[in-house]
Amino acid sequence: MTKHQTIKKPILPVEVQLPKAIKRADVVPASGFALVVDGIFKKEFESSAIAQKAAIELLKNYPVLRVEIYEASTKARTLVS
Repeated sequence: MTKHQTIKKPILPVEVQLPKAIKRADVVPASGFALVVDGIFKKEFESSAIAQKAAIELLKNYPVLRVEIYEASTKARTLVS
């Protein structure tokens, strides 16, 4: 190759990425159930049973955490132990 020759690089197509729906942790959910870990809303669920199962699994791995289930319709928190 001589001094002035350049290497042709293939141009890769750029995929258009749609913006992700960002959920804020400081906003209280309007419906359903939410997992509250150490006072911070973490994840939302459609039913109480699914939220309870997730809370128990979390407490199995991390027993020191304070885990609550927040019910949006009554705005009540239930401690999971």
